[in-house]
Amino acid sequence: GSLVVNYPFDDDEQGIAIYSKSPDDAVFQQLALSYSKENTQMYQGSPCKDMYPAEYFPHGITNGAQWYNVPGGMQDWNYLNTNCFEVTIELGCVKYPKAEELPKYWEQNRRSLLQFMKQV
Repeated sequence: GSLVVNYPFDDDEQGIAIYSKSPDDAVFQQLALSYSKENTQMYQGSPCKDMYPAEYFPHGITNGAQWYNVPGGMQDWNYLNTNCFEVTIELGCVKYPKAEELPKYWEQNRRSLLQFMKQV
């Protein structure tokens, strides 16, 4: 897990981790920022320092392929084949949080989710 919003493209022609700009890159960045700005820890860009000390996401967002290459990912497939603008939201550094921690996750993401829905 991590704490970031990533957006298409998730892969590139070379199959390496580099920025892979989609035709709607500015829109995807706006959508991703609308979510991350409302989550202080995410927006700071270094949410998982103990687990991933070198990981940094400016303003809590990243182009998927720049982070790591995922050929054939669902958000790219949906974008290219159905014109669905999809982002992937990683909600925390721990992939499987304990049930008692879920209210904290809700509070950290409630405003982000509302702001994200307003983008529609």
